[in-house]
Amino acid sequence: MGLADLSGLPYPWDTLGDVRATAAAHPGGMVDLSVGTPVDPTPAVVRDALCAAADAPGYPLTHGTPALREAVTDWFARRRGVPGLDPDGVMPTVGSKELVGLLPSLLRLGAGDVVVHPGIAYPTYDVGARLAGATPLPVNGIDDWAGRDDVRVVWVNSPSNPTGAVADVDELRSVVDAARAAGALVVSDECYAELGWEGGAVGPDGASQVPSVLDPRVSGGSTDGLLVTYSLSKQSNLAGYRAAFVAGDPRVVADLVATRKHLGMIVPAPVQAATVAALGDVQHVAEQRERYRRRRDLLLPALRAAGFVVDHSQAGLYLWVRGADDAAGGSTSRDLARTFARWGILVGPGDFYGPAGARHVRVALTAHDEAIATAVSRITAP
Repeated sequence: MGLADLSGLPYPWDTLGDVRATAAAHPGGMVDLSVGTPVDPTPAVVRDALCAAADAPGYPLTHGTPALREAVTDWFARRRGVPGLDPDGVMPTVGSKELVGLLPSLLRLGAGDVVVHPGIAYPTYDVGARLAGATPLPVNGIDDWAGRDDVRVVWVNSPSNPTGAVADVDELRSVVDAARAAGALVVSDECYAELGWEGGAVGPDGASQVPSVLDPRVSGGSTDGLLVTYSLSKQSNLAGYRAAFVAGDPRVVADLVATRKHLGMIVPAPVQAATVAALGDVQHVAEQRERYRRRRDLLLPALRAAGFVVDHSQAGLYLWVRGADDAAGGSTSRDLARTFARWGILVGPGDFYGPAGARHVRVALTAHDEAIATAVSRITAP
């Protein structure tokens, strides 16, 4: 399937017109817990760095400044348990979504190539494969793809968007081993790694304990055939900056850099400077995590008290919610979204993320405290 074949595929959020209209008609106004866009201020340390680098008359470096690449490797060592990462294996990207959507094309995949992604997943994994002319393969586990000779890329997403599920070291190592045996590239989308809530997700020093695919316990100490994509949108409120990066196998990154030079896909120099500042400051990350924790601690018990079931949701910015009658063939995700809309709350139907999500909705924590409190009062009202 090529680009022309995607022209008839609506953007999922554009199909919520009726649900959005119902929520917007609530007498108290709409509380938007759908898309998950950050609403809190961009940290001053980041804004100051952006301003200081604003005089940027020359072209920025596609590969990223040495300062940026060193900042990423240092961050992996301090915050993700990945020491000794090669700075040559780091490259900034224009947000993480562009990499997810364009990576199969940048790798020159095409007909006959298979791109594996989770069965419940961010839809851009699927779209990116189709744009390249490759075949997307949603899977429930390794057994669905291991041993195939046509698999070229295996996407991992932990913590998951939308479910908030976290893969442990053993799970990740099994994926890496199977992919290496198949000669496939593992690409791990870890954008929510700093936002773990359960199971010892944060260490005594405040660093994330959510394992990375580059963790030596997973990778065997080698980045061969492994990439991680990461965004500062969530942990640092930088969605408007499109500040992100990819890191891992230097040979793969070198190929991506060469291709992107031809295409002019470059992160602006002030954003690269802001990225360095964001990665070097721990305080604002801790403060933002606590904001989301506070909101989660209000929403989660309210949903359960109202009779909903919250599955997974150990990390990230979302609660993965279904009706308690699900086992008896209960409400579809669209029905659940309409239920929330009648309370004036807009949520994301789970079918946006694949057929396996058709009985869940995704409820975002990305709203101001007052809006979260309003949503809680409506959910729990008698």
